[in-house]
Amino acid sequence: MAHKFAEIAFTPTVRALQTANGSREAYAAMDNGADTHRALGVKEADFIATRDSAYMATVSETGWPYLQHRGGPAGFIKVLDAKTLGFADYSGNRQYISAANLQTNDRVALFFMDYPNRRRLKLLGRARVVSAERRGLLKQVEDTDYAAQAERVMLIHVEAFDWNCPQHITPRFKASEIGPKNSPTPPQGAHEHEPLKKPLGDGPLALEVTGIRRVADDVRVYELRSPHGDKLPHFTAGAHLHVPIRLPSGEITGRHYSICSPADCRDAYEIAVLQERSGRGGSIAVHATFDIGTHLNTDM
Repeated sequence: MAHKFAEIAFTPTVRALQTANGSREAYAAMDNGADTHRALGVKEADFIATRDSAYMATVSETGWPYLQHRGGPAGFIKVLDAKTLGFADYSGNRQYISAANLQTNDRVALFFMDYPNRRRLKLLGRARVVSAERRGLLKQVEDTDYAAQAERVMLIHVEAFDWNCPQHITPRFKASEIGPKNSPTPPQGAHEHEPLKKPLGDGPLALEVTGIRRVADDVRVYELRSPHGDKLPHFTAGAHLHVPIRLPSGEITGRHYSICSPADCRDAYEIAVLQERSGRGGSIAVHATFDIGTHLNTDM
């Protein structure tokens, strides 16, 4: 099997339910080709290095799952190599449920969340507890400026990982990520535009703007869904949407934007629009007139 996360997570019962609900065909491609998603790459390492919290699930002796939040300074979970994560287990409420569960079942599942950008990395692994007396190992994983006492070291051998579709992830922001300096600023020329009040374009694919987030000073990501809640057409990597745009002059034109959401996510498309102040005005018009609830008639 190619995709290691699918090999572990897609049990016969899971596959049967996927077939019954019409999604098995979309996931079938994960079964073929060379092995993937079994060793962390640069993308995964960089993502984990910027997380200041994670959720870790273990399994108890009675078969019950136990989910625990883990937190610390950004990057408190270290990527020691492509197959190994490690973190210092600091003194907490002293229930020791996770540590005890790992004595009888070493399986763990971790979720790393990026709420502002609606990204999620899920990871399956096998964990072992190492004494904090192993000073060399502790030095690799502890944060010396973090005011907590390390009781042990957790090492996790990576078995598989997967990235999730952004749907249903509600954006949340830390205090440091909001405030006047991070508030969206009206694009240049915004006063020349009016919000769109009726569907724009005459393409066969009806879409509604259901989410907008700023990922850089001049870049906004627009979430587009069917206004009727339908599944969106399948697409392959590199596909574009032809997006209708109304310029300040009133002229209706269009621009092609790459679909940047995962190909197996058919509940929503996402496009990223860079506001090009020296361009022909299309991207400025998108930033100025596209709002939550804007309806578009597009094509691919």
